[in-house]
Amino acid sequence: MKVETTEVSRVLRDWLGHQRWFAGKSRKSTVQARLLATLAEQPYLVQIWLADVSYAEGMEHYQVPLVMRTEAVEQLSHAFVGSVPDADGGPPIELYDALHDKEVTGLWLRGIAYESTVDGVSFLRTVELAELPACGPSLALTAEQSNTSLVFGDDAILKVFRRLEAGLNPDIEIHAALGKLGGRHVAKLLGYVSAELDSQTWSLAMLQEFMTTASDGWQLATSSVRDLMAEADLHAAEAGGDFAAEAYRLGVSTAEVHADLEEAFGTNVLDKAELADRTAAMNARLTAALIEVPELAEVADGLREAYTDFSELPGQVLAQRVHGDLHLGQVLRTAHRWVILDFEGEPAKSISDRQAHDSPIRDVAGMLRSFDYAARHQLIDMGSTPQSEFRAAEWAERNRAAFCAGYAEGGGQDPKEAAVLLRAFEADKAVYESVYEARNRPNWLPIPLASLHRLAGNP
Repeated sequence: MKVETTEVSRVLRDWLGHQRWFAGKSRKSTVQARLLATLAEQPYLVQIWLADVSYAEGMEHYQVPLVMRTEAVEQLSHAFVGSVPDADGGPPIELYDALHDKEVTGLWLRGIAYESTVDGVSFLRTVELAELPACGPSLALTAEQSNTSLVFGDDAILKVFRRLEAGLNPDIEIHAALGKLGGRHVAKLLGYVSAELDSQTWSLAMLQEFMTTASDGWQLATSSVRDLMAEADLHAAEAGGDFAAEAYRLGVSTAEVHADLEEAFGTNVLDKAELADRTAAMNARLTAALIEVPELAEVADGLREAYTDFSELPGQVLAQRVHGDLHLGQVLRTAHRWVILDFEGEPAKSISDRQAHDSPIRDVAGMLRSFDYAARHQLIDMGSTPQSEFRAAEWAERNRAAFCAGYAEGGGQDPKEAAVLLRAFEADKAVYESVYEARNRPNWLPIPLASLHRLAGNP
């Protein structure tokens, strides 16, 4: 059995456009496949391919593990990539996304367990062999958007990075560093996979502890909002599912993670020139957003004032490594603590940008934006009334304040004393959200727009 690179390129051109993690859906591009490694030849041929996607403005690289079969497999129909001729003259070969084939995903777990090296792909273990789970069947999670994650039993989760770039992925880098410090609020790193490609090291995947009994932060917060809305005459503090105590603990945990990041990676400062550069970038994003979301014209002047205040901050702004994309969907509540996940940052940014130091208040702003979303998303389906809007705003403000109080108590900079930073970072994030909602969920657009009116100082 053998496939030609040109045939793999052909089927990937169409298939990539249907994947949630592919960022080039709306852009004209060409796709060239190249074989990275052959992980197994029997009983099925399993290979890791790269899709080099070229645009007028540059190139992106995507990881596509493939399993090749001589017959169609009904239970893998959702993972079908395409059919290609067998270059050796056999019957046509059916290509499937290998990460959805439970018969072959154990190759990744075994590779890490025994620290294998195959065709320049290295599987590395960061714990003792006994700490790894048995090589049982995997389950591909459906909620992942920018990567693909596989759960093995109740013990481990393998995140396979889809969009690749040369360098050590920040998710691996930070989990390894905080694990050495004994950080309480991160999952244990069990191993990772990397490749030598174009004379550089590229991160392909990471294996970490899976917390099967933990609760998702977004689900906990939105359940609290549902409890509140089910009672027509209660304030947020009176509802049975009040979330404020958990928001406070989450603030403490976030501050402790920031302290660990400071210890592991050090600090620097943002001087006036760097503040000016960041202000220019915020203004540029707002200008571009106005084209897609005309409603932003009502708040544009107020937002630019917030950005100007940011640029004119006296002194120097402390900066360090941060999470970079912190929100309620990135945190888990275990029986004993909050755990923060996914230190990869925003995958659309380069690794060097994601590794750059920033104000930890940016992470605070990200979480505060998430509380606004949790408070108001239910109104999209149930309909908005003046009363429901008031109660959603009350819930959001109560939990935003609790998170900030916990963050200050945990040793972080008191957000009340960083109002200019917080306002600018929240505004920048909400502008991004407005564009995202306009493109993908227009009925959700009122959520960031409501926040932007507040941030712009509009009544």
